[in-house]
Amino acid sequence: MMIYDWDDKPELNITPLVDVMLVLLAILMVIAPNIIYEENIKLPQGSITQQISKIPPVHITIDQEGKLMVNKEVFLLNAFKDNFFLYAKKLDLKATVLISADKTLDYGVVMSVLAAVKQAGFTDVSLATNG
Repeated sequence: MMIYDWDDKPELNITPLVDVMLVLLAILMVIAPNIIYEENIKLPQGSITQQISKIPPVHITIDQEGKLMVNKEVFLLNAFKDNFFLYAKKLDLKATVLISADKTLDYGVVMSVLAAVKQAGFTDVSLATNG
């Protein structure tokens, strides 16, 4: 028969408490970024809103033979710089210019067309790719 010693201090095992706290902390760390605080704000009405008109893009295509087409109008390659400069006066300079060139073309041909487009005053120019 064992006699209880009243002077013995019981040991407190805090391992389960630490485990539960770490699990709760991990759950809180995962959920906290997803909590959305929503404030319902009634904004005042502005003045009459204007519809922004969509500017049609300018399509430039260059085929294998070097035939240039700008919006279905044919241009000669050697006179493209001057002719496009005059043609661009009818266009909106804020329009996007999309250059589609055959991949077998010389790099210099595409760069001369790109330089002519930039010199005409267009700033938003992109080269079309396949894929």
